[in-house]
Amino acid sequence: MLRLQQDSHRRLNSLTGEWVLVSPHRTSRPWQGQTEAREEIAIPAYDPGCYLCPGNLRANGDRNPAYEDVFVFDNDYAALLPDTPREQTDEAGLIVAAGEPGRCRVVCFSPRHDLTLSRMPVASIEKVVALWRNEFMRLDADPLIGAVQIFENRGPMMGASNPHPHCQIWATHSEPNELMKESTRQRDHLGHRGSCLLCDYLALELEKGERIVCENDGFVALVPFWATWPFETMLLPRRHRGALDEFGADDIHALADILSGVTRAYDNLFSTPFPYSMGFHQRPSDGGAHPHWHFHGHFYPPLLRSATIRKFMVGFELLGSPQRDITAESAAERLRAAIKG
Repeated sequence: MLRLQQDSHRRLNSLTGEWVLVSPHRTSRPWQGQTEAREEIAIPAYDPGCYLCPGNLRANGDRNPAYEDVFVFDNDYAALLPDTPREQTDEAGLIVAAGEPGRCRVVCFSPRHDLTLSRMPVASIEKVVALWRNEFMRLDADPLIGAVQIFENRGPMMGASNPHPHCQIWATHSEPNELMKESTRQRDHLGHRGSCLLCDYLALELEKGERIVCENDGFVALVPFWATWPFETMLLPRRHRGALDEFGADDIHALADILSGVTRAYDNLFSTPFPYSMGFHQRPSDGGAHPHWHFHGHFYPPLLRSATIRKFMVGFELLGSPQRDITAESAAERLRAAIKG
């Protein structure tokens, strides 16, 4: 009989159709690899040199208003531009390229330079979620846009160049790879079983309970059965929602509250500001009906054993498939305990 907490095995990611190798017996191996420097840097409430703080001059010469809660603007160095031509090139089906127009926005969560989601009151996070909803609706109505990706990179380990609490919104003309994979799997599940994949998955996880991190009336945070990163989590609304435009006031509050709980658990886990990449997946913005799509959030944090040891995707993981030692169940247990810490 397969022992999921002891034997090496593969787990299927039901959202993407990909597999992850789990090797729980390796958690006892000694670590002699790279450790990250742990820096405790005092961050001021206001930084006169920060291009995101209220009233400051940005790199492109614009000056931020003296904003008092949330603030959004077009990215000064956008990866996507709306006037990019859509022409394609194709050489024998082997050298293929297509122009990709789009729009990029930056969202400041707070005028305070020293805050993070984990330290913000839920009421302040609600303003962030409400702004995400408004931005999604505006971009969703733009005929240029086919998909809207909201994401946050927290910490220098994840490439964040500025500690000011903020996230980005990249709105693309085409559907990105991860959304395409998830869309296919969710559509197939609805077609074959007549029900929503993530509604069914959430019901199963709630029944088992072993991978639940925290929950409220509207959302559940859990470590997915197929998690790749050591302390990866997924946020799922209890009610079927395809995108942020379907959120009411209760949904906005529930998402803000669950974001607060998860980010506090991360910071408590190793008693350090926990780095991560976080983002939300929702239905495409192509004007079509997508009843199979279930809104959800992903947290991908890199820390492995402590505040100074991170997980690297190398070797077999780059050439074969992702691998993890800590099981999803033990990760969820540790995160649950961290919330209470």
